Amino acid sequence: MFKKGIVFIIILFFFNGLIAQTDAAFKIENGSFVYKGKPIPIYSGEMHYERIPKAYWRHRIQMMKAMGLNTIATYVFWNYHNTAPGIWDFKTGNKNITEFIKMAQEEGMFVILRPGPYACGEWEFGGYPWFLQNIEGLKIRENNEAFLEACREYINRLAEEVVPLHVNNGGNIIMTQVENEFGSYVAQREDIPAEEHKAYKNKIYKMLKEAGFQAPFFTSDGTWLFEGGSLEGVLPTANGEGNVANLKKAVDAYHNNEGPYMVAEFYPGWLDHWAEPFVKISAADIAKQTEVYLEKGINFNLYMAHGGTNFGFTSGANYNEEHDIQPDITSYDYDAPISEAGWVTPKYDSIRALMQHYVPYDIPEVPEQIPVIEISNISLSKKTDALSYIKKQNPVTSDSPLTFEELEQGYGYVLYKKRFTQPINGTLKVPGLRDFATVYVNGKKAGVLNRVFNTYEMPIKIPFNGSLEILVENMGRINYGSEIVNNLKGIIKPVTINDYEITGGWEMYKAPFVEVPQDLKSETIKTGRPVIYSGNFELDNLGDTFLDVSDLGKGIVFVNGHNLGRYWQVGPQQTLYVPGCWLKENNKIVVFEQLNEKQVTELSGVKKPVLEDLKL
Repeated sequence: MFKKGIVFIIILFFFNGLIAQTDAAFKIENGSFVYKGKPIPIYSGEMHYERIPKAYWRHRIQMMKAMGLNTIATYVFWNYHNTAPGIWDFKTGNKNITEFIKMAQEEGMFVILRPGPYACGEWEFGGYPWFLQNIEGLKIRENNEAFLEACREYINRLAEEVVPLHVNNGGNIIMTQVENEFGSYVAQREDIPAEEHKAYKNKIYKMLKEAGFQAPFFTSDGTWLFEGGSLEGVLPTANGEGNVANLKKAVDAYHNNEGPYMVAEFYPGWLDHWAEPFVKISAADIAKQTEVYLEKGINFNLYMAHGGTNFGFTSGANYNEEHDIQPDITSYDYDAPISEAGWVTPKYDSIRALMQHYVPYDIPEVPEQIPVIEISNISLSKKTDALSYIKKQNPVTSDSPLTFEELEQGYGYVLYKKRFTQPINGTLKVPGLRDFATVYVNGKKAGVLNRVFNTYEMPIKIPFNGSLEILVENMGRINYGSEIVNNLKGIIKPVTINDYEITGGWEMYKAPFVEVPQDLKSETIKTGRPVIYSGNFELDNLGDTFLDVSDLGKGIVFVNGHNLGRYWQVGPQQTLYVPGCWLKENNKIVVFEQLNEKQVTELSGVKKPVLEDLKL
């Protein structure tokens, strides 16, 4: 009797599972997306909760809905929540993903989840935690047990937060992506056997299902890359495909000759790098392509509908044949329909007008814009010598320079110091620089080395009993392409002078700038030495503003404890977005200025961003 009871329970569970599959609230059926028994279109816009102040989440969601969209797609960046080995945060501030998804549901929006574990997204290391590189034997994005175990831990932990929010559990998550643009990675990593690539992507898919993520699943790749990225039984979607015939042909080939047909990344703008022109795409061109999709019944996700900001050290990087690294700017405006500060743009208006004509549901009014203010005088009343400040801590010593990862540091800066008992003149070479360095001899600036412009050597003259200091900045780990596996930071190869390796007695001072520098004093700083400015300013009215940093050289800015991100005089970005929700009546600003080419006594807040001023 007991055994029969167990068999009955198993049969009942299996039968209920079939019922649940058949009666899923959201599913793919007869080539269409179906919600509660009725075919529906998916008109989605990408926005990342990580890139928007939490206080503005609801405003941005309402902006998406008022543009005519019914869905929000978002990446989950693994490293945003897993900040150190064994340390997870899904609750504080912007990290509360469950609150973001529930807020979207309150506003009547579906959510498409893109959990990776690889995300790309112009985000630091494509979303991977930096410390994975310290795990012995681990190989990023491969069928490698150490890496897969790390992925399994992440997926299972994320599942605790989001599985209850799937549509079949009463939530609003309708689809989950498996990996991300894996077909392009397969094409770039021909050194890895095809069967190993296939094993890897299938194991990630299996992990997601075992963790409780629910169908329908999808993959996204360029149309011509489906062979490497697609999975059996999973909907393939195309990135950047404007030709509907090509889209249908590719999807049919990998999805039983039927749809639904979806462009998972429809680009209304594009990403931007330091020292390169800001990319613009016309509103007319985007409106034209949007109408093609609407007329032809193509589902789409605007990437990005609203970009937001790479606050702190979150921006990633690319590379090409001309530049060993192409760091992304702090603004992730993306020339998107909704600007970085949440404003309506001509692109927004044109898309909204089309959606009003085509979609089978009502579109609400556009929410009011968040107020914008000017700040005429932000006094930088104190100046502190940054090298002295950094050297207050005890250094780590080694015969050779250590990487950030060997120093157990993910982001920010490291000061490398070496004292010489004999004079030496010649050519300093730092071929392992990752990524930007200011070089000092006896505290005086001697030059700049720069991975962006492939500058790894310079003349040097060090006197008897002289010291060499190299302040190295991590400008963001590569987030796309085969070089993602080579992402150590700091100085990763021997330093030489006249081709002789410099060894013995290296001192390394860690400067992660996780927190705002404290206990700053006012002192006279020589031009060329890095400086920490600080000051206070009062406001009668609060609102968003854009900090004009065009008089500064290179560095980072904190306002009321928030790291606004990097600035660099080369542009094209010459302002930093300051959300009004982070301001108050009495405010504190701290600036870490690396170059200090001229003394700056004040800054200002302006009403419009400057994102297209390239100074090379």
